[in-house]
Amino acid sequence: MATVIDLEHGQKGIIREFTGITLPIKLLELGCLPGNILELIQVAPFKDPIYINVNGSHIAIRRSLARQIELDIIEDSMGV
Repeated sequence: MATVIDLEHGQKGIIREFTGITLPIKLLELGCLPGNILELIQVAPFKDPIYINVNGSHIAIRRSLARQIELDIIEDSMGV
């Protein structure tokens, strides 16, 4: 199963579920919910934190938390 850390810059995925039991409530409030589209915006120089976009909200999350967010990666059908 793919997680947020498997995404490449600009790549998107649909959130499937969370593997950890302690997901911060703030993430849920910002729209990080199953079924929503998540996009990887940037990874910091030392690979932590990771910047994502969910429902127009740019969020910085730790790499350990990113491993807990399982995704279905959206393949780019444009071929660009």
